[in-house]
Amino acid sequence: MPSNRIGRINEEIQRELSDLLRSVKDPRVQKTMVSVTRVDTTADLRFAKVYVSVYDKEQSKEVFKGLKAAGGFLRHELANRLSLRHTPELVWAEDHSITYGARILDILSTLDIPKDEESSEEEQAAAQEAADHEEDA
Repeated sequence: MPSNRIGRINEEIQRELSDLLRSVKDPRVQKTMVSVTRVDTTADLRFAKVYVSVYDKEQSKEVFKGLKAAGGFLRHELANRLSLRHTPELVWAEDHSITYGARILDILSTLDIPKDEESSEEEQAAAQEAADHEEDA
């Protein structure tokens, strides 16, 4: 479990990288929507595993090649924006959580679960709100 300091650093790196990805001029990165979903930094701040979600799955290999090529530029810009003793080396990883969540929703929607006639309106509203929240994610 990351300490509070590491958690704040992870959030700051995620925010800055999300902003910096818009300035990357590599066409492999620019041709599809790329978002940083999570960052996990080691305790010694030497490495940061950056989880990235790519909108167009067919282009994900090319996007990761572009991100790896732009890694030096992104690390340099990150060092200019953050005041850390060591700027972590960026390790890119694909985040499949959005695809996984969509698959789970598809499976749940195909299940034939009989409605409980005794359930209250509050429970039905809570279930609907949870379903709406999962669709947004």
